[in-house]
Amino acid sequence: MRNNKYSYFGRIVALVLIFISIFALPANAEEKSDPADINVNEIVMGHMADAYEWHIFSYGNVHVTIPLPVIVYSSESGWNVFLSNKLNDEKMYQGFKIAPKDSELAGKVVEQVGGVWQRPTLDLSLTKVAFALIINSFIFALIILGVARWYKRHDEKSPAPKGFVGFMEMFIMMINDEVIKACVGPNYRKFAPYLLTVFFFRFVNNIMGLVPIFPGGVGVTGNIAITLILALCTFVAVNFWATKAYWKEVFWPDVPMFLKLPIPILPLIEVMSVFTKPFALMIRLFANMIAGHMGLLIFVSLTFISAKMGAAVQGGLTVVSVLFTLFMNLLELLVAFIQAYVFTLLSAIFIGLAQESHETSASNEEEL
Repeated sequence: MRNNKYSYFGRIVALVLIFISIFALPANAEEKSDPADINVNEIVMGHMADAYEWHIFSYGNVHVTIPLPVIVYSSESGWNVFLSNKLNDEKMYQGFKIAPKDSELAGKVVEQVGGVWQRPTLDLSLTKVAFALIINSFIFALIILGVARWYKRHDEKSPAPKGFVGFMEMFIMMINDEVIKACVGPNYRKFAPYLLTVFFFRFVNNIMGLVPIFPGGVGVTGNIAITLILALCTFVAVNFWATKAYWKEVFWPDVPMFLKLPIPILPLIEVMSVFTKPFALMIRLFANMIAGHMGLLIFVSLTFISAKMGAAVQGGLTVVSVLFTLFMNLLELLVAFIQAYVFTLLSAIFIGLAQESHETSASNEEEL
């Protein structure tokens, strides 16, 4: 009976993954009947790029999209606010248009000033990534507030929570005990809210990026601007609350004098490391998340590329493509957790190193 239950569950999971694989197909692949016209690079980069509208799906020549507000300030005409559907099909509206694909500013809103197309003075438009970030943040807030509501209504003597709240408690305790408390040290309570927020924010955004239908499917953490802000937050948490012992090790480390004077070789290296640590966090997150999405799209594109190779080859590659896509989807679920975990772990380690006192450093040296 139990085996039948697991078998039934496995079939449901397989159907869900196949559903994800089918809907993860590039929307514009349906429009191109000739395999020779399919540009894999254009499909992949077009899916990963930001946009002024949210494409839901296409059926033949019918495109279902959500137009987003364009908010720009021009030195010529001042503030302009309108929906992005005014700029569809390379149309011009109020002196603005979206730059064509073959230009340096492809996909960006531009205006003509002195006969030259250039970016507006200020662009505060709500793009697809920004809109997805708002939706994901709202989902994230609902999850956390729902868990907090349960704990507000129960005291310490209440039985352990079950269901979704129990599942979230397992995550929270794991990150708090095994990562934050272990890496930061005695002052972990000060940084626990930030590090827990970073983990769940990243994890929710990573999972939503794997959902193929609205409001998912947007790789928020694959945008360099998002990873930059997260890295800057860790930079502030590390350096603004660092101890005197930490800064002493940066500017005057305990090394032989010839490494510090007359040429401060090691202090310069330590100062550079202050900035390279958050930079490494930013690039790690950006590269890993964008690589996963690109891999999925490339495997899916094999189905359309093989169409011109004959029915037998296409059938074989289609099976391979679907199997690899299912495997990549499962792998991406794991990567979504690992990347959130690693970013939180490294942030906690950097914060913990900056919280070391003179007594801690002395005790570590005695142990060695």
